[in-house]
Amino acid sequence: MPWQNQGGGGPWGGGGGGGRGPWTPGPSGGGSQPPNIEEMLRRGQERVKKMMPGGVGGARGLGLAALAVIGLWLASGFYRVEPDEQGIVMRFGEFVRTATPGLNYHLPTPIEGALMPKVTRVNRTEIGFRSAEPRRTPQARGLVEESLMLTGDENIVDIQFVVLWTIKDASNFLFRISSPEQTVKAVAESAMREIVGQTPVQLVLSERRAEIEISTLKLLQSVLDTYDSGVLVTQVQLQGVDTPPQVVDAYRDVQRARADKERLRNEAEAYRNDIVPRARGEVAKILQEAEAYRQETIARAQGDSERFISVYNSYRNAKDVTTRRLYLETMEVILRGVNKVIIDQQQGAQGVVPYLPLPEIQRRAAPLPVPGSAAPSALGAKP
Repeated sequence: MPWQNQGGGGPWGGGGGGGRGPWTPGPSGGGSQPPNIEEMLRRGQERVKKMMPGGVGGARGLGLAALAVIGLWLASGFYRVEPDEQGIVMRFGEFVRTATPGLNYHLPTPIEGALMPKVTRVNRTEIGFRSAEPRRTPQARGLVEESLMLTGDENIVDIQFVVLWTIKDASNFLFRISSPEQTVKAVAESAMREIVGQTPVQLVLSERRAEIEISTLKLLQSVLDTYDSGVLVTQVQLQGVDTPPQVVDAYRDVQRARADKERLRNEAEAYRNDIVPRARGEVAKILQEAEAYRQETIARAQGDSERFISVYNSYRNAKDVTTRRLYLETMEVILRGVNKVIIDQQQGAQGVVPYLPLPEIQRRAAPLPVPGSAAPSALGAKP
């Protein structure tokens, strides 16, 4: 040991005997004795005095040290809030105020403390998939349970979507809900299931995806506001809307049946568009013919009535002349196409009056047709 090579009895000093350590007895003998504590404290104080500048006394040095410690403790209350953060000051764990971006001060620990969540950062919550993992793996049972949903017509769809949100009230975000990210995820999944449960599967897979996103966002924000969560949902994005692999074949059969239904409906619409205008044209034609017949019948009746009135007026003015004229006109109509024989029964007459039938002579004088040919007017065709 080093002190064994010194002649002064080790680091604590001592008699002149070589080889005595700090715990060896003095020259008077009497066995081993404990060290002198008062001597050790005195020597420590002397060394501290030598280290202090200007030989300052012990009480004053301790005071300066205490002031330095207190200054450092008070300086621990300074903190800086970044532009994308919001400072939340707590006094003994209770929220007391918010701090604006920049350099701020709160009472030193443990009286007050500050939390500084980032309120402008857009947070991303994925439901039904994870970006760092494959979209569909048989082992990801938890993801399947998140993504499989029941539609309004009792079909199953596999929906994967993303919720983008920010912090709009840092105090509510930190103190109103215990696990903000899990709360947003659970409420988003519940809202999506409610909206999809009110929509038929065909509309979910095709034309109402944008409406589903908007409706889910409104419902999600409404529920989070009732929780005073301090979360602002900025967007809901559908990443994938498909049928589960187990029912793809059945769904394709349904799609083919719907395609056949649409085809038959289109054919029926085409037939209707062809037959209905034609029927309407026929109806218009019949109505026009009926209207013409009505007008003709009314006009003929009116003419007959006017002719009868005029004849009646003539008969009333000259009964004999009118009666004879009507008789002659009637006989002219009756005897026009009849072979006539005139008999004169007056005295001195010969009885039968010679009659020259001119119409009969004209008919017989007509040229006879050439044998083997026929008149076009008779046959209605060319020779």
